[in-house]
Amino acid sequence: MTIPVEQLSDPAVRAFVAALNANDQEAFRAALAPGATMSDDGTDRDLDEWTEKEVFSSRGHMEVESQKADGRDLVARYRNDTWGEMRTRWRFTVEDGKVARFETGQA
Repeated sequence: MTIPVEQLSDPAVRAFVAALNANDQEAFRAALAPGATMSDDGTDRDLDEWTEKEVFSSRGHMEVESQKADGRDLVARYRNDTWGEMRTRWRFTVEDGKVARFETGQA
């Protein structure tokens, strides 16, 4: 069972997931706060490099299985052309309606 993107509780997270799934780099950047940061499996990464490699050039896609913390803590099946599909957790920090930080890793 997955949660449709339009039913995600937090508007900033909803915009982030919708842009990621549409492979829309402009909308994705618009969902992020200036200076946004991220980590993958506990290690901080360069957001632009990571998203280019793990999302845009490899056609990343999230199927959200559950949400907690008012929609800012997701478990999703994430897939891309590089790694295939894996179960992942995504935690978001939202400031002024934009994603200021996200942390992802295997769930």
